[in-house]
Amino acid sequence: MTTPAIEVSDVTVHYGDVLALDGASLTLAPGRVCGLVGMNGSGKSTLFKTIMGIVRPDAGSVLINGDSPSKARKTGVVGYVPQSEDVDWAFPLSVRDVVMTGRYGKMGFTRRPRAVDRRAVDHALERVELTEYADRQIGQLSGGQKKRAFVARGIAQEATVLLLDEPFAGVDKRSEATITRLLRELAADGVTVLVSTHDLQALPLLADEALLLMRRVLMHGDPSEVLRPENLALAFGLDVMQRGETA
Repeated sequence: MTTPAIEVSDVTVHYGDVLALDGASLTLAPGRVCGLVGMNGSGKSTLFKTIMGIVRPDAGSVLINGDSPSKARKTGVVGYVPQSEDVDWAFPLSVRDVVMTGRYGKMGFTRRPRAVDRRAVDHALERVELTEYADRQIGQLSGGQKKRAFVARGIAQEATVLLLDEPFAGVDKRSEATITRLLRELAADGVTVLVSTHDLQALPLLADEALLLMRRVLMHGDPSEVLRPENLALAFGLDVMQRGETA
């Protein structure tokens, strides 16, 4: 049997007295795009950080390609595109510098880019359509361009598991279409993608499967089934669904 790309088993996380994840479990196969759906405070960001090994669970376990999150990070297997508010956009790094950080795990202690690293960065920038912005300070980009720069970092890193926390929030339509196309292309190449999104209408075009979260996994399956109103009501409440709001 193929080793799961992501395997989360009965994970519970507390922040002090606050329960963020409650026995959450999920398994993702290689080469799949999974849309993570849940209201604010449902544990989506905590789930990402636990998979990355940034947050240590109180109970349960996480495996990435059969290894620990720390090993996956160290070997560059897993890449992470954070929410915008988690990034210091004033830091004096160019777009090329940010994308090059995806190559650090392959450079050794000197962190001195080689020709192969520069080629990987150039290729990644080309794929996200940011070549002309390569030398611009990262904070000078638009919201959508910033997200594309971090996707480029994952591409340059050659990550086989890519986690994206709200990559479509505040982005322009061009960036949304570019990111969607890239994620589908990456999945076709065997990359596993877990992406949280509030855009429920676009989810069936993006994802092979969807996961409904409210501190625990309420449902995981085909997007058309997960996104049925009666299922969304489990996580968002009937009042929200009756108003037709996206979460």
